[in-house]
Amino acid sequence: MDGIATLGMTKLLYNVAMIASDEPLALYIHWPFCLAKCPYCDFNSHVRERIDQTRFAAALRAELAWEAARLGPRRLGSIFFGGGTPSLMAPETVAALIADASRLFAATPDIEITLEANPTSVEIGRLRGFRDAGVNRVSLGVQSLNPTDLARLGRQHSGPEAIAALELARGLFERVSFDLIYARPGQTLAAWRAELREALTLAADHLSLYQLTIEPGTVYEGLHRRGEIALPEDDLAAALYDATGEEAARFGLLPYEVSNYARPGAESRHNLAYWRYTDYAGIGPGAHGRVTLDGALHATRRHRAPEPWAERVEHQGHGTTHEDVVTPEERRREMLLMGLRLSEGIDASRFLARTGTRLDDAVDADVLAQALEADYAVRTATHLIATPEGRKRLDALLVALVL
Repeated sequence: MDGIATLGMTKLLYNVAMIASDEPLALYIHWPFCLAKCPYCDFNSHVRERIDQTRFAAALRAELAWEAARLGPRRLGSIFFGGGTPSLMAPETVAALIADASRLFAATPDIEITLEANPTSVEIGRLRGFRDAGVNRVSLGVQSLNPTDLARLGRQHSGPEAIAALELARGLFERVSFDLIYARPGQTLAAWRAELREALTLAADHLSLYQLTIEPGTVYEGLHRRGEIALPEDDLAAALYDATGEEAARFGLLPYEVSNYARPGAESRHNLAYWRYTDYAGIGPGAHGRVTLDGALHATRRHRAPEPWAERVEHQGHGTTHEDVVTPEERRREMLLMGLRLSEGIDASRFLARTGTRLDDAVDADVLAQALEADYAVRTATHLIATPEGRKRLDALLVALVL
């Protein structure tokens, strides 16, 4: 490597390290167990007749301590308990992990602590325990209020249970989010609008929206291949998506990311860390991370299977299976893929500091010009932003735009 290249790399490592030290860390904790595997789900989730809560709690705490020791002093801006179904965790485990994280890192005064929960009667009964453990934001996997669709989706709760969970959560937590799945088989536009209004009336802080897709290796893939289920046509799916934005706006929720709507100030700070491409640590089976070490950004991944992961932690303090330095090219690509999902777009000065490349040099100039002309993107003095129309076509736009 010649002197100029060495100087450039040194400057890049310095910039990456400075950003990491200035911005709070996000912490993701994965609980991999579910009561049942949903037929559409390809997440790292597992069904067990019996879960050794003590063992997995100890392993999570040990891996958290190991990660904190190597990262060193960092401010902690958010904790997110995801899964799987983290509301199957004992509240005592959640409390211990929050206490550990707050001790091992420097928790910000307004730290956001989110836990995903399903609206089954068992999990609803634990919400008070999670609040007392320190959780201040709950994300409910409602998915639907329609009883027929809930059964088709393999959910373990009923419509009334979902409504009860939303009402209870509203009274217990400062902030409430819920998930809905759209473009379901047989779904109509009128029914979707009515369902959205009912859910938003009960909990109107934050909505995460997911289009039902056929994922490889799922039960739905087999059903779809055999013609036993059919998803709505693209035009109807687009109309359902547009209706979501219209109904959310009636309740003051704005689209701050392709699939997320929130009242101003109620955005998920943890998920913003992903989309803004700040450091996040992931612990637990299958968890991913992007953390800065010695000035370089590292991509980490833990072992997916719960029991082998726990064995690794018990023997070596962590369950890491892969850790690689993220190259400048990969940083550019990842930051573009994530950042253009946001309504705020990508900050050009921060992009340069995080990747070592000017934002305009990381995209195809001809494609960008066409996107600007078609009103799919806007380039201001400080940001590159995908417009609402551009975000609808984001997958195709990114393929062409990102070098």
